[in-house]
Amino acid sequence: MVQNVPVTVSLVEWPRSSARVRELLRRGAEIALQPPEEWIEEMHAAALGGVRMTTVADDPVLAEGTRRTNLANMLHWAAANIHDPGARVSVNLTGEVLDTARDLVRRGLGESSLDSYRTAQSVAWRRWMDICFGLTDDPAELRELLELSSLSISTFIDDTVSAMSARMEAERADLTRGTHAERRQTVALLLEGAPIPTGRAESQLGHRLSGPHTAAVIWSDAGADAARELEAVADTVTKATEGRDRLTVVASAATLWIWLPTATAPPIRRLPEHTGVRVAFGRPGHGLDGFRRSHFQALATQRLMAQLASPQQVAGHEDVRLVSLLTSDPTATDEFLADTLGDLGTADVDTIETVRTWIAEQCNTSRTAERLYAHRNTVIRRLARADELLPRPVAANLVDVAAALEILRWRPHDH
Repeated sequence: MVQNVPVTVSLVEWPRSSARVRELLRRGAEIALQPPEEWIEEMHAAALGGVRMTTVADDPVLAEGTRRTNLANMLHWAAANIHDPGARVSVNLTGEVLDTARDLVRRGLGESSLDSYRTAQSVAWRRWMDICFGLTDDPAELRELLELSSLSISTFIDDTVSAMSARMEAERADLTRGTHAERRQTVALLLEGAPIPTGRAESQLGHRLSGPHTAAVIWSDAGADAARELEAVADTVTKATEGRDRLTVVASAATLWIWLPTATAPPIRRLPEHTGVRVAFGRPGHGLDGFRRSHFQALATQRLMAQLASPQQVAGHEDVRLVSLLTSDPTATDEFLADTLGDLGTADVDTIETVRTWIAEQCNTSRTAERLYAHRNTVIRRLARADELLPRPVAANLVDVAAALEILRWRPHDH
């Protein structure tokens, strides 16, 4: 367990500002405490868009943690300046922020992954200047307000980065001890293709690398609070293989990587008791190459589910392979959906599901009715309704409609 780390930050001589400027700062902070959605999205895009942030941006859990901590920092700074405008703002070391530090270290990332704080700061500063220019027209007041704000924001970010770095250093020291560190390091070497002897790796992992493997990524947006849920889902997945063995690596506070010694993916499609947890499976593989390939496929499936904000709880690589190809260009995907589905894209769930099932049943109305537990006449009415909503009748554009509905299945219902 990592102990609390004392934070030492550079001291600066803090200026005393006028009562008028403190009042302006307080009013501005009240505005900043309720930022428009486009400001938040701009900050997130900048924070995750840097060259050195690719690894973080590609990992749904790390990316979400970065978004949460950057937004929390901005709101913390605003709230502090409403309470005591102009005073030095204390570091915001909440449990959520510390979880992010731990997750970065567990992924093998260094302090360069804290670049997001700097890029988020630049966006926040531009938006803050917009606020300031709307508060006063007096040049002297504006100058003092901007000087104080610049010092306050930059010092707060410097203090936060220093505290995060100290926490990461302590976490890194903790992870270099014990069996978890050995297991994580061994798996990392295997995934990188390092020439580690198989016998030695199996001994360190307590897991056989020959034979079949099915990898899965199990994750949640709930952070460290999800630990029990993640383990429960991992147990559920393992039991579904009629086995009890698995290799588990704690990838972060909200992510488990597991490998099951099975040549068949577990027949799990939903997790009704664990609504906040998701599972992404790779295809079954064999031997060390299968160990690697199945894991990377599971990661790719996880990324796609996060990218599409999919409502699906469980997905396999084969489930999303077509969708992955069809959604590589988001703008083109949106155009394809609009051109192909027209108003059917926003129709009720029953109509959309009827068309999807009818196509899956090779356009057989009777079998469609059986699968949907609906009357045949109901299916006919829904198909007729779909033809009214589609730019072209479904029978005349079967392949495109089927592809478009498959994309739609993996998107949020209110997209």
